[in-house]
Amino acid sequence: MKLSARNVLKGKIVAITKGATTTHVKIEIVDGMLVTSSITNEACEDLRLEIGQEAAAIIKASDVIIGVE
Repeated sequence: MKLSARNVLKGKIVAITKGATTTHVKIEIVDGMLVTSSITNEACEDLRLEIGQEAAAIIKASDVIIGVE
């Protein structure tokens, strides 16, 4: 698969939390660093996601906002 997105963070699925309509998937990129994605329950089922599975968080955004106190 080829993608236009250049922000591909590879890791391992460490948590899958299904709700009424959406599933939150946590991918550990490096020790202790997590990325969480909200996807539809249908997408989770179609991808057959499982804890321990290798996966990638693919980020396509036009802006990255930084905030400080």
